[in-house]
Amino acid sequence: MDPSAAGKLKASDFGDFVWGAATAAYQIEGAHDADGKGPSIWDDFAARGKIRKKQTGNVACDHYHRMKEDVALMKSMGLQAYRFSVSWPRVLPDGTLAGGINRAGLDFYHRLVDELLANNIQPYVTLFHWDLPLALERKGGWLNREIVDHFAGYARLMVEELGDRVKHWIILNEPFVFLLLGYGIGYFPPQKRGPAKFARASHLTMVAQGKAARAMAAVRSDIQIGTTVSTLAGEAASNAPRHLAALRRHDAFFNRLYVDPIVGRGYPTEELPFLRKMESIIHPDDMDMVQYPFDFLGINHYSRKTVRSAWWMPYLKFWEHKPLKDVEITSMGWEVHPAGIYQILKKFAEYPEIPALYITENGAAYNDKFEDGQIHDERRRKYINEYLAQCLKAVQEGVNLKGYFVWSLLDNLEWKEGYDKTFGIVHVDFSTQKRTIKDSGLWYRDFLMT
Repeated sequence: MDPSAAGKLKASDFGDFVWGAATAAYQIEGAHDADGKGPSIWDDFAARGKIRKKQTGNVACDHYHRMKEDVALMKSMGLQAYRFSVSWPRVLPDGTLAGGINRAGLDFYHRLVDELLANNIQPYVTLFHWDLPLALERKGGWLNREIVDHFAGYARLMVEELGDRVKHWIILNEPFVFLLLGYGIGYFPPQKRGPAKFARASHLTMVAQGKAARAMAAVRSDIQIGTTVSTLAGEAASNAPRHLAALRRHDAFFNRLYVDPIVGRGYPTEELPFLRKMESIIHPDDMDMVQYPFDFLGINHYSRKTVRSAWWMPYLKFWEHKPLKDVEITSMGWEVHPAGIYQILKKFAEYPEIPALYITENGAAYNDKFEDGQIHDERRRKYINEYLAQCLKAVQEGVNLKGYFVWSLLDNLEWKEGYDKTFGIVHVDFSTQKRTIKDSGLWYRDFLMT
């Protein structure tokens, strides 16, 4: 398909396909200490003033108290599916089964799932979207091997509680992001730094994921289990061999690091020798546990980078160019490059071990402005439209793409960036909690009917 035909897209062109929107617990729920919820590392990070403008997720979109209103909004937009995450410390305040289950927190997710199904919206549940229980972090978090069993216990509990109604489960959201930013460079909580910590946390996260998948499958055989990774399309600065080699390292780091091991290919140590730091912490059965036959892989995709060789860059030996001045960028500074999503879909479609793909996040942050009581976010509508055109191109070439979730349903707390970076197809006035569907959301609603 010619991407220039994006304006003629029809949802029906995608065939048997799931259309939805996505959110994450810390970014929308609020109710940070309500009904027995324990603190997460993000609650603590925000309380210490680490988020832009000293903002917090204490209230956020107040989804915890406005869940029915938000589900009604989804129904009015024609969504077939909703991807949300469970707050681990809302269910297990100290992160462990031994520490006790917070039934009130668990009941919120029971009510949410029931409300979704009553409105013919399929729940897609993410178990971990970065809000680690603070109690576990104080014991070392993803650096402490004990977390493997705690995470598997939490995963098993959630399937025991919701698995009769929730058929699609995503274990992790973007391990690359929370591990690099949290344990590699210290930009996100828990603000650990260094290649050794990054390598150790990465490996133990992968072991925990594998053990969680097995615990979930042992409870129910009728569920689909997947996981979600972040991706970056890449282009070499030129065809010079050194730049092409840099692009391979970039791809190994940003795209393959948390996929190759789960399909039995091991960590990409050839391209990234610093990952050999893992060897001293890998137990004899670890890599067997890391490998798991997932039912699908979730792909989060937003942008691309132009990559060049950089001998001076420690560990990675590549450098990313800033987008050119004439290239469109979002308010996050990310280049708009629709063909990148096609590149990534084709890449992972070549993995025979991965039976199906979903786009579990795709969208754009722009500085929206109210006019006549509405938000005319034409750039966001165009972004989604053009990225979907590239998804359709992949589908028509045989890629087994099963669904698409726009990021995000609601304007929300964009992690350390606070509330200024808005990705929603629905505007939220955080002073009143009023929801207003943006033009992009109205377009998405109309598109889903085609």
